[in-house]
Amino acid sequence: MNLKQKSVAKSKSSLRDGEGRLAFFAISPFYFLYLVFGIFPILYTSYMAFFSWDPLGEKAFIGLANFTNLLQDEILWKALRNTLSIWVLGTVPQLALALYLATILNRNRLRFSNFWRAAILIPNVTSVLAIAVIFSSLYGRDFGLINYVLNIFGVDKINWMEGTLTSHIEISSMIIWRWTGYNALIYLAAMQSIPKELYESASLDGASGWQQFIYVTLPGIRNVMIFTITMSTIGGLQTFNEPYILGGVTGGNDKQFYTLAMFLYEEAFRKFQFGYGAAIGIFIFFCVIVFALINSTITSKIVKD
Repeated sequence: MNLKQKSVAKSKSSLRDGEGRLAFFAISPFYFLYLVFGIFPILYTSYMAFFSWDPLGEKAFIGLANFTNLLQDEILWKALRNTLSIWVLGTVPQLALALYLATILNRNRLRFSNFWRAAILIPNVTSVLAIAVIFSSLYGRDFGLINYVLNIFGVDKINWMEGTLTSHIEISSMIIWRWTGYNALIYLAAMQSIPKELYESASLDGASGWQQFIYVTLPGIRNVMIFTITMSTIGGLQTFNEPYILGGVTGGNDKQFYTLAMFLYEEAFRKFQFGYGAAIGIFIFFCVIVFALINSTITSKIVKD
């Protein structure tokens, strides 16, 4: 290699290095913000969990005592059962309905398709407080529309937030209303990325619409399904806004809709037990990881099969 070729190669190498440094500089704000608002809070929360920490009093190192007391706390397990119940009632119908709506919106002959695609996102961008007011009216004991309809069929009035199952149904229905359209649009975007040739080939082979959905659509959106289930699991295990607005932070007289996030809020920000609250946060974090991995494994296997 002569001197000119070496000079050109060196210039190209320097250019690539410069582009690499420029690209890293361009995306560095994301890593900085993630470090400050993502990694640091987790590490600091883990540190706090080993202390008896009262912001108005003293801080004392107590080792694993917070975790030991937490695992023996009956309220934790009740909050966990309530959280899982609301998560199942709110996530399974929500994702099934979102998949159905996305299939309808993906039809070529659908009239005013752009309007329906925009309208389906309205519940997600509406204020949570406004939605809570509507659902409180719908599920009202004396003048609620749902009790009025049930009364026509001979069902007595139900005080929805007083019972365990009924309160979970009310809360989960609000979650379904808020997030179905959001997930439907994600599914729709994934469906539109599937090559049309696959559907044409399946149609030529005599596959029905249902068979095309099972053998073409579902495998084509497998990764997106895993993503939505994982994100719904994370959101479900952190449920706070809906039960808090509908019934209050205490979770009911018998804590019938008391969730893990409400448990953390009460211990950390009402009782000012920051160390104990941090231990609850770590417990929720590991629950999210475990259930997300389980969901991802099961969903991936089902779709592959």
